[in-house]
Order: sequence, then structure tokens, then C-alpha cells
Amino acid sequence: MQLKIMPKKKRLPAGRVPLILFLCQVISALEVPLDHGGKAKLLEDLVQPPTITQQSPKDYIIDPRENIVIQCEAKGKPPPSFSWTQNGTHFDIDKDPLVTMKPDSGTLIINIMSEGKAETYEGVYQCTARNERGAAISNNIVVRPSRSPLWTKEKLEPMTLQNGQPLVLPCRPPVGLPPPIIFWMDNSFQRLPQSERVSQGLNGDLYFSNVLPEDTREDYICYARFNHTQTIQQKQPISVKVISVDELNDTIAANLSDTEFYGAKSNRERPPTFLTPEGNASNKEELRGNVLSLECIAEGLPTPVIYWIKEDGTLPINRTFYKNFQKTLQIIQVSEADSGNYQCIAKNALGAIHHTISVTVKAAPYWIMAPQNLVLSPGEDGALICRANGNPKPTISWLSNGVPIEIASDDPSRKIDGDTIIFSNVQERSSAVYQCNASNEYGYLLANAFVNVLAEPPRILTSANAHYQVIANRPAFLDCAFFGSPLPTIEWFKGDKGSALHEDIYVLHENGTLGIPVAQKESTGTYTCVAKNKLGMAKNEVNLEVKDPTRIIKQPEYAVVQRGSTVSFECKVKHDHTLILTVTWLKDDHELPSDGRFTIDKDQLVVADVGDDDGGTYTCVANTTLDTVSASAVLGVVAPTPTPAPIYDVPDPPFDLELTDQLDKSVQLSWTPGDDNNSPITKFIIEYEDAMHEAGLWHYQAEVPGTQTRAQLKLSPYVNYSFRVMAENSLGRSLPSQPSEQYLTKAAEPDKNPMTVEGLGSEPDNLVITWKPLNGFESNGPGLQYKVSWRQKDGDDEWTSVVVANVSKYIVSGTPTFVPYLIKVQALNDMGFAPEPAAVLGHSGEDLPMVAPKNVHVNVLNGTLAEVHWDPVPLKSIRGHLQGYRIYYWKAQSSSKRNRRHMEKKILIFQGSKTHGMLPGLEPFSHYILNVRVVNGKGEGPASPDKDFNTPEGVPSAPSALKIVNPTLDSLTLEWDPPRHPNGILTEYTLKYQPINSTHELGPLIDLKIPANKTRWTLKNLNFSTRYKFYFYAQTSAGSGSQITEEAVTTVDEAMASRQVDIATQGWFIGLMCAVALLILILLIVCFIRRNKGGKYPVKEKEDAHADPEIQPMKEDDGTFGEYSDAEDHKPLKKGSRTPSDRTVKKEDSDDSLVDYGEGVNGQFNEDGSFIGQYSGKKEKEPAEGNESSEAPSPVNAMNSFV
Repeated sequence: MQLKIMPKKKRLPAGRVPLILFLCQVISALEVPLDHGGKAKLLEDLVQPPTITQQSPKDYIIDPRENIVIQCEAKGKPPPSFSWTQNGTHFDIDKDPLVTMKPDSGTLIINIMSEGKAETYEGVYQCTARNERGAAISNNIVVRPSRSPLWTKEKLEPMTLQNGQPLVLPCRPPVGLPPPIIFWMDNSFQRLPQSERVSQGLNGDLYFSNVLPEDTREDYICYARFNHTQTIQQKQPISVKVISVDELNDTIAANLSDTEFYGAKSNRERPPTFLTPEGNASNKEELRGNVLSLECIAEGLPTPVIYWIKEDGTLPINRTFYKNFQKTLQIIQVSEADSGNYQCIAKNALGAIHHTISVTVKAAPYWIMAPQNLVLSPGEDGALICRANGNPKPTISWLSNGVPIEIASDDPSRKIDGDTIIFSNVQERSSAVYQCNASNEYGYLLANAFVNVLAEPPRILTSANAHYQVIANRPAFLDCAFFGSPLPTIEWFKGDKGSALHEDIYVLHENGTLGIPVAQKESTGTYTCVAKNKLGMAKNEVNLEVKDPTRIIKQPEYAVVQRGSTVSFECKVKHDHTLILTVTWLKDDHELPSDGRFTIDKDQLVVADVGDDDGGTYTCVANTTLDTVSASAVLGVVAPTPTPAPIYDVPDPPFDLELTDQLDKSVQLSWTPGDDNNSPITKFIIEYEDAMHEAGLWHYQAEVPGTQTRAQLKLSPYVNYSFRVMAENSLGRSLPSQPSEQYLTKAAEPDKNPMTVEGLGSEPDNLVITWKPLNGFESNGPGLQYKVSWRQKDGDDEWTSVVVANVSKYIVSGTPTFVPYLIKVQALNDMGFAPEPAAVLGHSGEDLPMVAPKNVHVNVLNGTLAEVHWDPVPLKSIRGHLQGYRIYYWKAQSSSKRNRRHMEKKILIFQGSKTHGMLPGLEPFSHYILNVRVVNGKGEGPASPDKDFNTPEGVPSAPSALKIVNPTLDSLTLEWDPPRHPNGILTEYTLKYQPINSTHELGPLIDLKIPANKTRWTLKNLNFSTRYKFYFYAQTSAGSGSQITEEAVTTVDEAMASRQVDIATQGWFIGLMCAVALLILILLIVCFIRRNKGGKYPVKEKEDAHADPEIQPMKEDDGTFGEYSDAEDHKPLKKGSRTPSDRTVKKEDSDDSLVDYGEGVNGQFNEDGSFIGQYSGKKEKEPAEGNESSEAPSPVNAMNSFV
């Protein structure tokens, strides 16, 4: 028979033990198995104190609409009797017709459905189960009827608030038992959507961080669901109206006639503030094991986001959850370690705010070690241990048979020591039930544990000569249920062998069961279970038979046939011939149709006259009494078609794998090839799996030609082999075959040693020896270890060796610094040692070098390159592997520069034992300092004395800037900044320049030398209105530096400009302009008079017909009047005209409005018909280049055209 694997446990011996081992004895104490089924007859004469097996919960909330059932079940021998107390006094159930007790039980049934009220039976109940060996008691069961009260009626005023304001809708549900579940819905019983902005708090209130117009509704309803009574209570609907800023403005504007009053947005953005909890800090207390819920809800605009942190700690990863859009932090299974300060942070774009919640975790009592039932024989010692913890620490009290132990009957065999009752030299009268009560202000624990004093020799409860059958390579379990007092020891024997079976191959379970992890053929035989104690011995024999597994060696194959044809599926099964085999065929996991077309002939299923309904999956199921295997194939039905061409494909997988000639280090594997699919098989590839060390991983084993169907395979020791075979042809490789049966080779000593052995020190006084461990396949047996050996290479010391576990490192302490060692690492297991390994060279730990390089000198090659030489340090002073030398060098700064910027050091590394090196990238004309240090694997040694050197001058960089200022007709002034990197002492500047004509051709180049102390130079006698190109660079004694170029233009001839200024200041010109202004004023007056008479004055037509040649030049092309103004500041000359503050003119219906003649800005009539305003000219943009652009139109320019 096949049994389930039981957990592996060490069997613990019984008998007299010292007091220090009482805990072990309590754990292994034996309880009389009263409910052992048919074997209970073997124990009919044994007695046992009562044990409570079932009881109602401590806090028992009942439904007042149903009968009250208070459970109390117990077992014992003889069966116990039951009694109850109510509120601490005896509860006489015979006097209450509504109360009955179930037969053979202590369970109370109170019939309140016919009459009576649940409130009458509210109270604290306790059950006692008693027989001649003692009395067990239940917990105090607090019975309370559930309550689901209605909401208090209240009048809820509608809420009106402005868009963006915060809002809290209170729920305040009625107090129920147990507390209700709160949720918000509308009148249609649809849950109200919640988000980061709108969410429900832990107290049931609905919080809005900021309201929006879409929050307006009249049916915000809070519901309370009382699950115990399956009732739902509803609060009165709350009406909320959200008014936007525009609506407020319109309302206030209508009332106050001031549209500007609410011009600013009132829903302006604001930083977060907390809606709950209040203040900057709060406290929270929670009990151990509960769910800690912390909540922070904030308002603000935009909507704040909540973050959580724990001060001085991190949140537990697997127990922390965030609810309600991060607003609620929950930690499940909270413990005392979760106490501390938690901080919630509300943050939006305008700021952040935080609140600190100080959490204290208290604890109701919880068991560290609950007392266990104790079965002792007369004269034995034992102990009941009751250990509990809590916060605050619980107090422990003991009861005996339900009575406080202080007033219980005296027992000379027991002694109370706090949380332990110690029994010595017990007698039968010592049997009793003890209760341990651990309590603090947050609750209590009550545990019953009996002491049953029995003197019983061992008894085997398992049936004699039981016969077990199991499939090979599967686990087997042989039962040996037993009883005895003192607790018997169990030993197993196989056949006639005199030695007991040990746990290197077998598993001995605490309940007496013998486990065989992988049953083999040689596991077959008779096994004897022997139980012993000081009163006697009992034994029982069982038989184990290991059977061959059932295998389908020829599976049904996928088929596609034409309608009306015949198809057959083959299912060839190989099984253990001592078992009865049953082969069943299924179609689509159901029985075959009862149709004569389906026939089963030996190993075949034949389907004749195939129709469309016959398509599907056909399964061959092979059953024995111990195992079941199956294989399936799909049948496809198609219409008749011409004979198809041969199909060429990869081979089908091999099958029927079989192992023969099984030796310690070899085995023969044979197989049957699959269909080659019209392409000959060229070779077979064999792979193996090690189920013991690398289950599920397949490795290459061997390959043979395609003409062979067997192979002799070499094996390694202590490997649980399975094999599979793949076939290969010219089209590819087949799928793997099914795995072969497993074959476990015997253990042997390792045949190889670890690789990659190294010895390197991590500290100056140690040697760290490392290696690559052997894998499980290479171990060759159990108990893999390593023998690590070492000695100094240059000394005469003997080898020092130590054996370590299957690790990859060993540290030798107390070694001298950087000394060569010879190292060996040899593998060994329980079977012996691997071959002697070769020694490898290592070194103990390095230390920093002791000596600095000497005789450092510098050879400066040019302004940017120097060569450094030094003498090598003595090898002994390096105290490690020489890695090279480091040169630290830096440019010396003046005292003023050193205060402004930290001196930057540069490092160059020269590998190995080099004694010279180049320093590139130096700055010319600079003072440098350097030192040299030797470097090993630990670090760098002391620095050599600082060495100073100077670099020669170099060519300078280009001047930092070049600007051309103050251009005139024949001169230009150049200003520049000295080069940023002079790289020496500047001797002079060189300026070269040449003119550029209008066709961009370059003129002759002029060369000019300028003293080095100048930063400004004026060039004279240049051509006016001419562009010049300048080339400018600095020089040192080393040569010329990079040049900077610039272009500039001399100004135009100012003669014409002078004439214009002179004409504009002449008196005749001023008089002419006044005449023009007077003429325009008269024209406007005439227009106004005619307009008042109802006529229209076509100004445009009149002006065109009677154009005055003196006035026309003053008009722009767009018909606007030019304004006479100063050419520099464009300020209007007319000072006395009055202009409205808004400086606008409304255009009338008439087409000849004066607005059409200007830019529509500066003209308006007053009430008496006079024209108000000023004639403004159109302002032109300033020229980009003052000397090159054309002048803007102006009255001056217009008059110049007459000259």
C-alpha cells in the first residue's frame, strides 16, 4: 500500500530523567489514545482524567433571534460528567425549563425562540467536566446578545460651500455589538466613489480634501451594517452644494453692484493641513497580534499625497500594507518591536506637514510553553511547566481540579515553584487535572493539563503481521502504534539481523513509524518493531513487499484518419506480474460509447467506420492496486483526400528504457527506438538526472551510433540516477524519452579535491584559505568535509591541519605579516579521504609599506612635460605584493589663491617596479610640488619628501575678450582683457587689421605692436563708413599665442545730418509748420459745423480735390497726420491740448470720421464741437545699426525734400 509522507521527527526516549530534562519529558508525555478506533479494545482497562475538547469562545456574541448554544465537550475514561456556573455561582439547569444539556455532552441549549429573552441569559458561564481522576474546566465564556440600534433622529441642514474648500461629512453610527461596518452610498444604493481627494476615515466619516462642483448632490447617506444580525441601518441623507467662484461673483455683484469685489479666485491653492488626527502628535495603543491601523487625512489644494515613515527604524516589509489611498498604514501581527514613533507626511506643491503618532504595543498573555498532559508511572518524577508572556508581565496562578491550589487537598508529591509544579515519587493518588491561569489587564489564558499515574507495560496497537506493498523508488511507512507507562522506547529490526535499524538510511518517527525514503527491491522483507519499558517488552512483525512500477512502454499515437476508415491505438503495458493489471480506455475522459465499432483486443483499441463524432482524445489507463499510469492520443477525422507525400520529421522519442547489469560504478541501459519519420536515426544521446543532489536538472552522459539500442554507462558513487534518451536524424533531435527507473549507487570516498585553492590574508596577522567546494555529485558520499593543511614555505615547521564542514573558507589567525605559505585542501566523507592534493603557494595578510622612495629628482622636459626618477624601496619594507608607485603632484598657489580655492592634487600610478615616469599636462611657467609613494595590496606607504620644480614659459592663450567701442568717421577704439593663461610674462601684443570692401574683398594688412601693459588702443586716420577686420594676439618670450578676431565699421559722413539740424532750427521753418497747423484747425472746424447740420464732410475727397502742395508732404502713405516732434525723444510739441484719460476715440457710423485719418488713438470731439487731441505721427522702430539704417519719416525729412 502507498502511504503519505509524515514529518520527520526524532524519537525521544522516556524513563527516569533528571529535573533539568523535565521539559523534554513533558513534550514526550504520552496520552491514553481513547479514540484509537478498533484498537481501543486493547486499552479498555486504562483510565484517563477529563480533557476539554471543544468550548465556545471567551467573548460569545449570540443572535437574539436564535436559540443559545454554549458548547462544552470533553473526553476521559470513565466518561466525565458536566456542571455549569453562571456569574460565579452554580447554574441549576433542572430548575429552568428553557435550558437543556445534550446527552453525553456538556453543551447547553437555551430555547428562547418559543419564549424568553436573550438578555435574561446574558452573563459569564464556565463548564466543569469531572470523573474519578479529576476535573477540567472551560474558559469563562461571556455570553452577550448582539445589538443593532437605530440611528438617532436628527435634522441635517444642507451644506453650501465654495469650490476648493475642505469638507467632513460626519457618520457617527450607533454603538452596536459587535461594532458595525460603515460605508457611504446614494439613494440608488450605489457606493460613492472614493479617491485620494475623497475617502472614508476609520471612524466612518467622509473626508473631502477639497470639494469640486461635481460633489454637489443631495443623497450622501451613511450606512451601518451589523453582520451578526444581518441588518443595515441608514442615516438621514446629507445635502451638499458646491458653488463655483463665478457663481459667487455673480451673486455678490448683483447684491453689491461691485463686480470687482470677488475678482480674485477664492479657491486659491494652499498647503496641506490635517483633518485627522489633530495637532502635531498623538498616541496609539494596540495589542500584540492585532492589526495596527494608523490614519492621517489631510486637506489642501492641490490634493495632498500621504507618505509614512517610522522614526529610528524601518517599516516591516512583509507585514506592512497601505489602505485608503496611502492614508491608512496597517501592520499585521503587530509585536512589541513595532512600538515607536510613526510619522505621516502630507505633501503637495505648496508645502508639507507632518504628524507624529507614538505607538505603544501592549500584549494580552500568550503562551511560551503551555502545560502538557503528563502520564507517569508510580515512583517517577515529572513537572508541569506553564510559561506565558505579555505586556505587562502576566501573573501565573494554579488550580487543581478547578480549585485554587492554595486551598486544594494536599499532595506530598508536588511542589509549586512559580510557573512550574514539580512532582517527585508520584503515586496513583497524585492523578489530577491542573489548570494554569496567566492573566494581566488585557486578558487571560487558561490551560488544563492532567497528571495520570499509570503503571502499564508496553502494548503494540498495530495489527500483527500487517502486510505492506509499495512501488519501487517510492517512500514506504511501516506503522507501530504503541502505548506504555513509562513511555516505551521503540526499535526496528529487519529479518534475522541482530542490530537495530539506524537513521542513516531509515527515518524513525516519534509515533513509532519506520520510514524508508526510497524503497528498493532489496527493501523487501520482514521488519520487527520492539517496544520496551521497565515493566516489560512487546514486539510486532510486519512484512514489506516492493513491487515494480507499472509503465506504458508503447503509448497510443496521434492519428488523423479519413471518414469511414478504421484506426487503432496501441497501449503496451509492463507491470509487476504479482499485481493484477486492469487496462481501461476513455474518450475525452469519459467511458467509451457503447457501440460495436469500438473493440479492445489485447493491447489495442480499434475504432471501425470512423465518423466525425469519433474525433477527440483517447486515453489508456493502466491500474494496479498500488499505482496508476495513463497515456493519451488525439484522433482527428478528415474528409477523404489523395494519398499524401511522405512526411519527413525528427524521430519520435525512444521508449521502454530498462536498466540491467547494475554494478557499483556501471550499469547497462537499453531502449526501444521510436519512429524515424522517414529519416534514418544517426545517433542516440543519453542524459542523466541526479535526484538526490540536483533534481530536475539533466546532464550529458554519453552518445552511441543510431544502430545501437543499448549502452554501458559509467557511474559515480552516491548518486540517485535516472536516464533518458533522445534520437537524432538529419532533421534534428527528438523529444526526450520518459525517464528510466532510478538507480542509487553506493557511497565511496571522494575521487577529487576542491579546485581554485588560494591563500590570501585579509588582515596583517591572518591567512584566509579559500577553495571551490565539491558539488553534491562530486561528494561521492554523505558527510562531505575538507581537511585544510598549511605551513610556512621557507621554514621547517610541520604541517598544521584542521577538518572543517562543507564550507569554502578557513581563516588561520596569528600569522606573521606577508609570509609565503604552502596550502593543501583535501576532501573527505564518511567513506574516507580523496587522493593527496598538491600544495599551492599563498601569502598571509599584507600591511602598509614602511619606507618611502628615496632620491626623487625631476627632469623638466618642456613647459607641459616632466620626467620623475626615484630609487626603489627595499622589498622587505613593502610587506605585501608590489603593485607600483603613485606620484602625487600639485601646482603651488599663492597665499591669496590658497584662501580662495583648495589646492587640487593629481595622482599618476606607475605599475610594477618602475623607477621613473612622465608627468604630462603641466602648465607652463608654474611652480609644482610632488612626492612619491610605494603601493601594495593593502594600500600605500609614507610619502617621500616634497620635491619642487618649475616649468618654463610657454606661448600664451588668446586674449580673453576683444571689444570695439566709440566708432567715429576715422577712428575706432579697441578694448581687451589679458589672456586667461599667460603661461609666462607677456612682452607685447600684436594687432593686425585690414579693410573689407562691399564685395567682401580684403585690403592690405597693417601690423601694429602694442605694449604688454595696455588694455585699450585707439586707431586713427581710418576711412569713414568702412568695415575693418582685426587680428589680435599676445606674446611671451616663448612665442606668439592664439589670436582673437573681430570686425567693426566707422560711422557715415555727418554733413547731411548737420544740415537737417540747422534747417529744423530756422524761424521760417517753425512759421511754416504753424501755418500748416492753423490750416488743419480751420479745416476741422468746417467739418464739425457741416456735420452738425446733418451733412457729411467727405474729408478724404475734399483733401484729394484741393490738395495743398505745402501740406501733402506731411502725410504718410497710410493717410495719417505726421506729428512735429523732436528727432531724439519723439515728445509731442503741443502742451495745451486736453486729452481724455483713456485716450480713445469711438468710431461713428460716418465713413469720413477723423479716426480713419490717423491711427485711431489720439482724436476726440468734446461737447461744444471742438477737436481735442494731438496730431501724432507713426513711430518707427529704432535702427539696428545707428550709422547704417535709413532715417524714420518725420516732418523734418518731409520738408528737406523741398530744399
